[in-house]
Amino acid sequence: MSTMFLGIVIFLILLAIFDLFVGVSNDAVNFMSSAVGAKVASFRTIIIIASIGVFAGAAMSNGMMVIARDGIMVPMHFSFYDVITLFLAVMVTDVVLLDIFNTMGLPTSTTVSMVFELLGGTCALALIKIAGGATDAAGVPLSLGDLVNTEKAISVILGIFLSVAIAFILGSLVQWIARLLFSFTYGKERGYNLKIGIFGGISVIAIIWFLLINGLKGSSFMTPELKAVINENTWLILGAGAGVFSIIMTVLSILKINILKCIVLLGTFALAMAFAGNDLVNFI
Repeated sequence: MSTMFLGIVIFLILLAIFDLFVGVSNDAVNFMSSAVGAKVASFRTIIIIASIGVFAGAAMSNGMMVIARDGIMVPMHFSFYDVITLFLAVMVTDVVLLDIFNTMGLPTSTTVSMVFELLGGTCALALIKIAGGATDAAGVPLSLGDLVNTEKAISVILGIFLSVAIAFILGSLVQWIARLLFSFTYGKERGYNLKIGIFGGISVIAIIWFLLINGLKGSSFMTPELKAVINENTWLILGAGAGVFSIIMTVLSILKINILKCIVLLGTFALAMAFAGNDLVNFI
């Protein structure tokens, strides 16, 4: 029996490698499409920046594993055999699903696929255990609510759909502001350098804030003391950062450096880093 489990674990490791290939080929489009489409730099430069972001995110990520490990199921009611069977089914399904979507050129999300695969596999396994008369330690028959962490599953699913709505609204708003400021007037009107500098400064501090502070709040280097200092001085950090970066961006604009291209490249790095800190958990 131990030999069989060892073989399954090795097979899971191989599946994780294949899942990483198909997953990155899927999500690389998400965090590189803007930079490539806008032609802000050469393809090689964009690849290098995205690669550094992925490496940095993978090195500093910590805390997302809980949902993938036991956020959907209730581990106390499942045996080791049950868990191995569940994750084996999830990994096989994920590799096949992502590969099919990539081959057909259809967009998908590794997080969405993984969450719903875990949820579907857990529900199927829970129904099998219920049909088999599974009971808890006190001898009380188990229900679906005892085996599936419904509260966490619902919150994760709502978070997925809510993130889509938020992304749509904020994307439309930022696009409208950018078009209002720069359409047909890029570099032509009086005070352009100051305007683009302020816009660039606010954009840079927003990306850095959500990337380093919110996106990596579960990382090991974010100690409780550092979190307390940041929480107590949030507006001071944001205001000072926006001011400093606005000055830097204004100077760069005066030097004829395209600020919007710099923002897109920084956003590409941030997206790649966020991807490594979030979606790489799906593969491992």
